[in-house]
Amino acid sequence: MTDGVTNGRNVRNGLAFRSFLCNFAACMKQGRIETITTRIISTTFMMVALAVFKPFGLDAWQWQAYVHLVALGVIGFLICMMTDIILKYIIKMPRSFKKGAEYIIRRNLWFQLINTPLVALGICLYRHFVLSNRVAGNQFSVVNFLETFVIIAFCSFAIGLYWRFKYRSKYLAMELEETRLLNEELKEMQEKYLLSMTTNSPTVDTDVKSEVYEQDISVVNEVEEPTEKSRPQELTLTGTTNESVTLQISHLLFIEAVGNYVKVNHLRDGQVHTDILRATMKQMEETLQSYLMIVRCHRAFLVNLGQVEQIVSHSGSTQLLIKHCHESLPVSRSNMAQVKAAIKQG
Repeated sequence: MTDGVTNGRNVRNGLAFRSFLCNFAACMKQGRIETITTRIISTTFMMVALAVFKPFGLDAWQWQAYVHLVALGVIGFLICMMTDIILKYIIKMPRSFKKGAEYIIRRNLWFQLINTPLVALGICLYRHFVLSNRVAGNQFSVVNFLETFVIIAFCSFAIGLYWRFKYRSKYLAMELEETRLLNEELKEMQEKYLLSMTTNSPTVDTDVKSEVYEQDISVVNEVEEPTEKSRPQELTLTGTTNESVTLQISHLLFIEAVGNYVKVNHLRDGQVHTDILRATMKQMEETLQSYLMIVRCHRAFLVNLGQVEQIVSHSGSTQLLIKHCHESLPVSRSNMAQVKAAIKQG
């Protein structure tokens, strides 16, 4: 009976340990292992700097100084982890490479602003309660706190430069990969669009077509929302004056807002032409909103995605390279999601 109970306990303990390992592995997969590694490297750098310069009277402790260095490293590591928790749950800035290089840099700045005084305070308390036994100058005071703060701020600045470069490079590599995939989706969208536009419509007998045309116009209200192909492919853009531009919608390259005017860049007889209308970008956007290929990429630009040669990302900024004229249009961060959605829906 006792052996059965013991075996049952062993099984339960084994299952609990296995469950613990699975949970631990799941946590590691969520990026915690990278956070821990980052903080270990940072605190190691701080320990090396303190070992070289030996502030706080560490040289008076001889070999025991290295024990105190390890203790200071543990304090620094724990405070770094606490700072990460503060950023995630209080400042609402979790670690993420998907929010751009600027977010990473801004988060690192917040980390240093919070972490540096906390680490300085922790070391000051260690100096007061542990190191002051042999070095009287380690008693807690404002002067000692400022001294410690300057030393830790220097270490944080040096470490911050390293991580800023490392994470920016990592983010840019991810951004390039995302851009490559987005370019592939863009090409597929353009091919599907061309295929849908070149597909031959079923032929209709002239007499039948005439009869259908003569039917009551109210039938239009019963028709479902028109597809891209069924929308008029020739369009006339007008402004607040008598000027107008008539073009094939597939020949539109982009529209640029310039003050109270807009520049309509389009193809005519295989050449790029620019016509100017007195109108607002909002008017143009409302006129073209039913054409899914035409999206707002910037407050000053409407672009025809069918005429985009390539999407280019550089140093955190994204641009659209336009066919035929090789103009580069900027994509603002606020409009990037709209551009991506239009490409994926296409």
